[in-house]
Amino acid sequence: MIATTWRLPDAPLRSSAVATKSIVLLAGVGLAAAARTGLPVGALYAVKAPLAFAVMMLLSLGYLQQHHPFARFGSANQITTVRALLVALVVCLIGEPRVPAIAASAAAASLAVALLDGVDGWLARRYGIASDFGARFDMEIDALLILALSLLVWRFGKAGAWVVASGALRYAFVATGLRWSWLRAPLPPSRRRQTICVVQIAALTLAIVPAVAPTVSTPLAAAALAALVWSFLVDTIWLWRHAV
Repeated sequence: MIATTWRLPDAPLRSSAVATKSIVLLAGVGLAAAARTGLPVGALYAVKAPLAFAVMMLLSLGYLQQHHPFARFGSANQITTVRALLVALVVCLIGEPRVPAIAASAAAASLAVALLDGVDGWLARRYGIASDFGARFDMEIDALLILALSLLVWRFGKAGAWVVASGALRYAFVATGLRWSWLRAPLPPSRRRQTICVVQIAALTLAIVPAVAPTVSTPLAAAALAALVWSFLVDTIWLWRHAV
């Protein structure tokens, strides 16, 4: 997630993390199966949603040891893991039938993710277990949710294809950093950046609600995207000015 070297963490951190991820995975199997019976999703949904979550957790596990200097996975990361499961459920709604029930479910799951956002950070600060891993884990989950929501908003005709830029912009920024190293330099903490992230999730979640007409969702998504572009521009200029 942060470094380029993936390796399993040592015990007892490994056991603590695997236990949390396994319990949440089992919950994900149950939720995906329930969605299969209650929503018009395809037969593979009950498999692909838990699988997507498992892949996410496997990737994150390999960067835990280097960036989480505590013996236990911790309550903050446990909350973020639950958020990751909800995001996996939303991601796997992409490609499912474009019916109101699917859109409403995506909005409900995204709302739950948003309500839990900040709880993990508060727990980390409250118990003195904040880490680079936890901060990046939280950010990656938010980024994936924004990408999934932007794709759903487009597929449901709530905005044009341009809305996908809301989710793709961050990944494009990271990819560009592979070419220009100064774009990979660490950025200072920013309340602006956190606020824009919340705005993105809120705007896209509202846009996908079935009762919200395209005449409302389109300008809403456009305004959120404009704010995101501005935020990335501010960060890019800062990095360029501080490049060595």
